[in-house]
Amino acid sequence: MGLFGKSPERNPKEMVNEWSHKLRKEGYNLDRQIRAIQREEEKIKRSLKEAAGKNDKQVCTILAKEIIRSRRAVSKMYTSKAHLNSVQMQMKNQLATLRVAGSLQKSTEVMQAMQALVKLPEVAHTMQELSKEMMRAGIIEEMLDETMSAVDDEEEMEEAAQSEVDKVLWELTQGKLGEAPAPPSAVGVPSTSVEPEAVPDENELDEMQSRLEALRS
Repeated sequence: MGLFGKSPERNPKEMVNEWSHKLRKEGYNLDRQIRAIQREEEKIKRSLKEAAGKNDKQVCTILAKEIIRSRRAVSKMYTSKAHLNSVQMQMKNQLATLRVAGSLQKSTEVMQAMQALVKLPEVAHTMQELSKEMMRAGIIEEMLDETMSAVDDEEEMEEAAQSEVDKVLWELTQGKLGEAPAPPSAVGVPSTSVEPEAVPDENELDEMQSRLEALRS
């Protein structure tokens, strides 16, 4: 405690180092969760293949949706890891700036990354705490409280495209169930009929050869 019962302000360098440590820890946690989800996905794949062997289309469809859900979760975690790495890089920049300017600087990049991170349940609590500390330090401004991500996720799964389910079924059942994904060239490319190039017959070739010889002579 300082004079008059007030605690002295924290050292900016110590704060940045502490934030960096917490960010790295959350990154490791995400790695573990990604691996856990992928292990579960492998189990679901095996169950789906067994159901396909029994020609149980209904069970296969349910399991295919579970696989889609897990893949989306992993994709979001990888995106969040990218945001974590971005904030960590900005923390290094803050330390460099601190040595020169003697104070922490406001960062739009940190603000945007933190807004994305607080929406992910797996890291939301830590990111909310860090956000408050960064606001007090003047690095970011107050962020809006958005709590609709979980609802949005459920709506996404309810509206999961049947084509996406079909692709998973086709992939995991070697084409026995589902439909093959459209080839890349067929997506967004207007179908145009191209006439095959005319191939001259033997008589035309002989005539062309005669003309060439006449030109040379």
